[in-house]
Amino acid sequence: MFSFRGDAHKLFLTLKGQKDIHSNKELKETAEIKSFYESLESKTLQLVHYRMIKERNGMGMIPIFVTGIPWLLFLISDKIQDVLFTKGGMHWAAFIFLYLILLTISVIFHFKEKAWAAFHIEMIEDILSERDKGS
Repeated sequence: MFSFRGDAHKLFLTLKGQKDIHSNKELKETAEIKSFYESLESKTLQLVHYRMIKERNGMGMIPIFVTGIPWLLFLISDKIQDVLFTKGGMHWAAFIFLYLILLTISVIFHFKEKAWAAFHIEMIEDILSERDKGS
């Protein structure tokens, strides 16, 4: 069934319907990532943490791209109008379609990558805080 709810709710529904929760693919993947991070020493893990923060904050390039393209098009709008709106041409429709597809893909990519960065950062912070409590 199609739903506008996010991945968290889909995971909940999947887990709710499974008899063996530990065989879930997403949970296995998460356990593997956590196990790998736990195998690293704290100094190395802290360096990975810094790189993940850089990755999360560097994701701002896609929104700049998304907002910058219309300004570029505005600057050269006379030439674009000549090309896109020639007599009988449907170039404008193809241009708008391609632009919207690229825009959609880049926004989806941006938020998925940002979510993965947050996922890793949270996991690393939890591991480091558990180690701090234990020492």
